[in-house]
Amino acid sequence: MDLPRHHTIREGDQRIVNPFTAEKLAALGRAVRLRPGDTLLDLASGRGEMLCTWARDHHISGTGVDISTVAVDMSRRRAGELGVTDRVTFVHGDAGGYVADQRVDVAACIGATWIGGGVDGTVAVLERSLRPGGMLLVGEPYWRLDPPDQETVEACHATHRDDFDDLTGLLRRFHGLGWDVVEWMLADPDSWDRYAAPQWLTIRRWLDENPDDELAGQFRAELTADPLRHVRRREFLGWGVFALLKR
Repeated sequence: MDLPRHHTIREGDQRIVNPFTAEKLAALGRAVRLRPGDTLLDLASGRGEMLCTWARDHHISGTGVDISTVAVDMSRRRAGELGVTDRVTFVHGDAGGYVADQRVDVAACIGATWIGGGVDGTVAVLERSLRPGGMLLVGEPYWRLDPPDQETVEACHATHRDDFDDLTGLLRRFHGLGWDVVEWMLADPDSWDRYAAPQWLTIRRWLDENPDDELAGQFRAELTADPLRHVRRREFLGWGVFALLKR
């Protein structure tokens, strides 16, 4: 059980593997008013930057779960760099099937709602580990503008227009599930750029060093096409983290 090699190569040494800058991630931690001693479960925790930096800055503790062995190793190293190994734990496993041994104050899935088959299922997965009165954090794309054609839909990592809601529809979805939206932090074009553009340099350097690798053709095609696709993504696709409290 692991992520494909292509995925980990493309994201290289990026610590935040969604369209958030470090500044936005820090601002989110302040916005949701974390308190010393709070516990956090981060499902599909990526490289562990959110849990590690929040443990350092807000004196919380928690567990991250991710399917990628590379990401889990990077998370554990990051915890050591920030001096929080006594407060955070990272588990290699299926985030969609994970339930915390003890209910937590905050349960998060940031940009990986595929673990529950979409927003609805992921909210249900997170709630299994949440204490009464606790907060959910859900990161999810949404349409900023209605995509005009299928080419734009596919440039935005979607198969169909209905794969994402617009922002109004996403808020209504949360409300329909019985949750109040109490905070949010939204990506902007610059934070989209800081997520996407570093991958192009990583890919190019990797191609220069590995021209005969079995993935070279796939990466060559991606490097040619992705900057053009990104122009559409930054215009049409939004992304944000939404803080939810049970109504």
